[in-house]
Amino acid sequence: MTYQETLDFLYGQLPVFENMGAHAYKPGLERVLEMDRILGEPHKQYKTIHVAGTNGKGSCSHTIASILQEAGMKVGLFTSPHLLDFAERIRVNGEPIDHEYVVKWTASNYDRIKDLQPSFFELATMMGFCYFADKGVEIAVIEVGLGGRLDSTNIINPVLSVITNISFDHTQFLGSTLPQIAAEKAGIMKTGVPCVIGECDDDAVRGVYEQKAERERVSKLTFASDYPQIVWVRQCFGDDMHNEYETINNGTIESPLMGACQPKNANTILAAIHQLNLNGFEISDSVMAQGFKKVIDNTHLMGRWQTLSTSPRVICDTGHNEGCFRYLGKQLQQIIDREGRLNIVFGMVSDKDISAVLRLLPQDAEYFFCNAPTPRALPASELQAMAASFGLHGKTYPSVTDAYNAAVSDGVTTFVGGSNFIVCEILGSFS
Repeated sequence: MTYQETLDFLYGQLPVFENMGAHAYKPGLERVLEMDRILGEPHKQYKTIHVAGTNGKGSCSHTIASILQEAGMKVGLFTSPHLLDFAERIRVNGEPIDHEYVVKWTASNYDRIKDLQPSFFELATMMGFCYFADKGVEIAVIEVGLGGRLDSTNIINPVLSVITNISFDHTQFLGSTLPQIAAEKAGIMKTGVPCVIGECDDDAVRGVYEQKAERERVSKLTFASDYPQIVWVRQCFGDDMHNEYETINNGTIESPLMGACQPKNANTILAAIHQLNLNGFEISDSVMAQGFKKVIDNTHLMGRWQTLSTSPRVICDTGHNEGCFRYLGKQLQQIIDREGRLNIVFGMVSDKDISAVLRLLPQDAEYFFCNAPTPRALPASELQAMAASFGLHGKTYPSVTDAYNAAVSDGVTTFVGGSNFIVCEILGSFS
């Protein structure tokens, strides 16, 4: 089979959460543990870092991987979902998994594990673990897919666990309160393994982490927010857009990731690298600074407050829940305050807390509502009606492309977001 035929086969045989939502979610580690046994426990052939969280785990995972690359290590990176190509999920030193490997691995192994009826994500996880072993990586940064405790990636025994933050997302699986969600994320804590918590401003959530760390005998629990390292942040615009951070202990750091959430992500990353150094790694301040600065070059991260065009200015972001839009809503309002106008190409999937997002969006923007290209999409007409109840107004369009073309036609700064699927559609036209 060709690469595309292989992907079509996998998508057809296995439930894909991105397309099917809850129907594709298979909690539990029994299947992936058995798959791991059959395939020779590949994840035990290299060190790992495990990263969970509602938001920020992608930015943190990519930046940590970039820093480790700058330290001279051969680094695996497993993330989800992909935006343009399945191969984005599995990278070694920033390079996506070989298409030929996907084809051969599927042909060689699927018959051995098909009786387990794995989910798409379980299969992708095992493919990634095998690829990293076959490529001889020294360390792999593994991003949790959903939750933590029952996530397929949670069979690893990492050298460091990181939980970026929590907010309300996937509540049908993880719980309806923040402590319940925190308990699921805390499931990645392991005995003898240090854990860094990024943002945590809720005493009940903090208590969940502390109790879990005590039960699991975590070697050290660090709340990064207790040790803020960033003194000030400066946003630098122009051809080389970046955030500049002045830190207490690590000098000046630049990052091309410019979202308003990124200073808190940066503080989490600084705490994580500090913990790695306490556990035998040797990552200098200069290496760390290079890793921050070159995160996009090293890992090819996309979709985080990414500028796609400067004339007109087009920005996209894959944020799709309340936690993300607490930051994004303020950033969008800042554009309106500065420029007077803003067009927003917007669509969401139906199983998100849409009202929680809509109430955070600026009322004085012009909206271009469209259907995310997935069976889970909320119809644009329904989204428009819901948005109107929050004082958000605009027209509906039959496709993401139609909405985008209409939005950029008058030269106004345009934001594209609300769903990975919306961003993916537009990114594809720029690739």
